[in-house]
Amino acid sequence: MALINTIREKSGWAVGTVAVGMLLFIVGGDLVGGKNRLFGRNDNVVGEVAGQKVELNDYNAALEQAKQAFVAQQQRQPDDQAMSYLRDQAWNQTLYKLAFQPEWEKLGLTVSDDELVDMVQGDNVAPGIRQAFTDKATGQFDRARLIEYLKNLDKLPPENQIAWRNFEAGLPAERLANKYNALLKNSVYVTTAEAKRFNDSQNTKATVKYLFVPYGSISDSAVKVTDAQLQAYLDKNQSKYKVEAGRSIEYVTVPVVASKEDSANVKASMSELATQFASAPVDSLFVSANSEQPWNKSFRTPADLPEQLRKQLPLAQGKIYGPYAEAGSSTLYKVTGVSTGKQSAARASHILIKADGTTPEAKAAAKAKAQDILNKIKNGADFAALARQFGTDGTKDLGGDLGWFGQGRMVPEFEKAIFAATAPGLLPNVVETSFGYHVIKVTAAPTKQTYQVAEVKKTITPSEATYDAANTRANELRAKITDLASFRAELAKDKTLQKQEAKNLDANANAVNGLQNAREVVRWAFGHGANGTTAKVGEVSDVFTVGDQFVIAALTDERTKGTATVANLRPELSSLVRNEEKAQQIMAKLPKTGTLEEMAAKYGPTAQVGTAPDVMLGQGSLANVGFEPLAVGKAFALKPGQHSAALQGEQGVLVVEPVSIAPAAAATDLKAVRTQLAQQRAQQQDGKIYEAIKAHANVQDNRAKFF
Repeated sequence: MALINTIREKSGWAVGTVAVGMLLFIVGGDLVGGKNRLFGRNDNVVGEVAGQKVELNDYNAALEQAKQAFVAQQQRQPDDQAMSYLRDQAWNQTLYKLAFQPEWEKLGLTVSDDELVDMVQGDNVAPGIRQAFTDKATGQFDRARLIEYLKNLDKLPPENQIAWRNFEAGLPAERLANKYNALLKNSVYVTTAEAKRFNDSQNTKATVKYLFVPYGSISDSAVKVTDAQLQAYLDKNQSKYKVEAGRSIEYVTVPVVASKEDSANVKASMSELATQFASAPVDSLFVSANSEQPWNKSFRTPADLPEQLRKQLPLAQGKIYGPYAEAGSSTLYKVTGVSTGKQSAARASHILIKADGTTPEAKAAAKAKAQDILNKIKNGADFAALARQFGTDGTKDLGGDLGWFGQGRMVPEFEKAIFAATAPGLLPNVVETSFGYHVIKVTAAPTKQTYQVAEVKKTITPSEATYDAANTRANELRAKITDLASFRAELAKDKTLQKQEAKNLDANANAVNGLQNAREVVRWAFGHGANGTTAKVGEVSDVFTVGDQFVIAALTDERTKGTATVANLRPELSSLVRNEEKAQQIMAKLPKTGTLEEMAAKYGPTAQVGTAPDVMLGQGSLANVGFEPLAVGKAFALKPGQHSAALQGEQGVLVVEPVSIAPAAAATDLKAVRTQLAQQRAQQQDGKIYEAIKAHANVQDNRAKFF
């Protein structure tokens, strides 16, 4: 309470009551003690950070604080997806404290009481406080509300007081982290020579002639690679393939989808409701009692009505329309009011002809083409057919149909022509707008008629019988499966089921591809299944219930933290090693002397000679070839007219020859370039600092055992 007392002493302010919105940012405090061991047993250890065990009790306490903050902010309990986020949040705060605090202590960084006061009510208010006490109407931080909150803290409920104390305890860590990061960020330095090199790489341009033989010119089947070659490549490039622990699975879903019987039952129910709806004394109450769609009392133009009602225009007051099946639901409509609005709505089709340029000649040609189309329609040609043939915008495939629209939604010249019409039909003249020339057909005359429509909507949901049928199907499928091979074989037999694959799942993932809230599937893959089951590669899971579907998974691969294995990377490594072999074959056949054209002619038709203009060293790409940094770098190292030896590139083998090099103009302000580079590097520092300390702390995350 030292901080609160200090604030109270320094503040003589008294203001009104503050909402409990403070909990929005109150997630912190002394999250992990690390000193209270729970029987010292590893089965209660969530992980390890910098040699310190993270006990389940301590982690749960941090998680509970995060959960309380969420409930206070959202006014609801967190669902599975939110809990996944909160678990990560609590873990990251734990990691941050245990891994970073020793580094702060080594440097002797501290935070004084004056600094803490400054973070609450001074010139450098903590971001969380500023956010919680910012007036939504003005966008201004309300210091008075904050002081009032603190002065009345002891009168607030106990949970609010505890929350503030937890937040108060976390303020020093926030300031220490900022100090530590600032020290490292301020060490970023860019020399004048670096700035000059950067300016040159971005602004020196070359025209490069090249000979290119793509790897694709040799069939993959003609180049065999061995496991020994793959392993040798991996050993040589280990730094590129550092990985976290992961699991790969194949899985199938049996969805619970509403059946024809379910749809028929809803339709029958809606038919009964239609009769009741017709004679309902209070339409708004009937909608509230029977619909998933709230009562909407506004009057709508035809442009804002559902398409099913537009087809019935004009609508009759008191009449029931429907029920209509639409997008997995069934809807009844009752017209409860008819009125005249202030603005018109209309429906039209058009054929847009755009000019090929901005010259008078181009515009005249476009107008003449539009006029010719208009004349053909006047003489009996089909409007929609000509729209599909000559239209130049997104409506052409719809026969030019723009649908219904209200005033104010189209460009002025277009609207003026349409809303001046008094009846449907082809407009007699071509209309010019900023988009081009339009041939227009009014398909529904402008009207100011508006309608108040009550909707009764019900989703067509699967019945218990449908749910049971899907469950039975999933379990019958699982009964036929004994291992990975039979899993694949059974799915191959049933074309209504689709096998899916998820590679290298993270241990704490909550989703599997687009399958949300699939936490139990992930835990099973990592050997933490229900009833203590431990999955091994090749084994198949029991049936999981994930939302509205049943899931069966097979474990296909496991990856440990460290360097990936050949098995994990076989397709990628095979492609890379195969390209190395192809490069050797191409370079062995490619002549060493002569012009690029002579070398290409001797090699054969798959050798291409081209010229790439405006090549920049800092971008590393050649036009019509792709990203080839080695070849680009070599080109800038040669004199015009000199060509390189054959190079193994990203896309194929290249020989490059600079035609001309235009040096970059001397930077008028190298100081500005240095500042730009320093800012770029500083922006990357936060992430790099975090990752470096995390790696140094040798983090072991075992949360998947418990959650």
